[in-house]
Amino acid sequence: MKIPVFYDSRMAAANSSRSPSSAKPSQVLEDWHSLSLPIEVAKVQPLGADELAKAHSRKYVQGVLTGQIENGFGDRCPLIAESLKWTNGSFVSAAAHVYRHGGFACSPTSGFHHAGYAEGGAFCTFNGLMVAAMFLMEESDSIRIGILDMDYHYGDGTAEIIDRLQLRERVSQVSGWGDWKRCKPQQMLEEIPTMIDGLECDILFYQAGADMHIDDPLGGSLTTEELRQRDQIVFEYCKKNDLPCVWNFAGGYQVESDGSIPKVLEIHRNTLLANCDTFDP
Repeated sequence: MKIPVFYDSRMAAANSSRSPSSAKPSQVLEDWHSLSLPIEVAKVQPLGADELAKAHSRKYVQGVLTGQIENGFGDRCPLIAESLKWTNGSFVSAAAHVYRHGGFACSPTSGFHHAGYAEGGAFCTFNGLMVAAMFLMEESDSIRIGILDMDYHYGDGTAEIIDRLQLRERVSQVSGWGDWKRCKPQQMLEEIPTMIDGLECDILFYQAGADMHIDDPLGGSLTTEELRQRDQIVFEYCKKNDLPCVWNFAGGYQVESDGSIPKVLEIHRNTLLANCDTFDP
């Protein structure tokens, strides 16, 4: 069986910042297809201003989409603005899929958790995690959503939206592994099931950040093998507890001198392979 990956080529766009995130979706899919990995590309429903405004100020959304306000990369590029409709749509589409069918799904996206209610930054413009949460809460008046954010950096935008919209009873968040760098890697890994338990959720949003890698210039805690263990622990927990899970990439900044990102692609590939090991549709 194949893992559903919600992808459209319009999700990818180049930018002038140090982050490779906006161009990464197409690179990841090219890597996965070249290795004949077991994925099934699923259709993405793009989002418009009305949908994005479920978790953001309408003025901010309109400003970014029309180029009047800078996006999270610090520019007003129309190609970036257009891609945001598809990247956020990818995560919402993947979340809707696992809500309706259970199991796992992948949204090959980054650039969400630093985006707050009315501002972006740190390569994040709109918070697809929270947009998806709002969609699911409209589908069900009782669903509880857990966000396991294992990017190296704290999801300050996610926390701000949760508080601003008074969602603490419906949406819970674990974020900021960078604050726990004083802990030994194996201790950090052993804590993961307890973290997920604490979310008390019906569906899990999992950000499998590549910037947790020990060589990442903006992160650095775990080896490649330890990152694979991290992903395996998350997916095995979800399978054992029949917890639907949608996952994406978040950060990863190991860029070679020629602009390529082979080390980041390897980490994301390993996340997919860890999911393959536990995938049971």
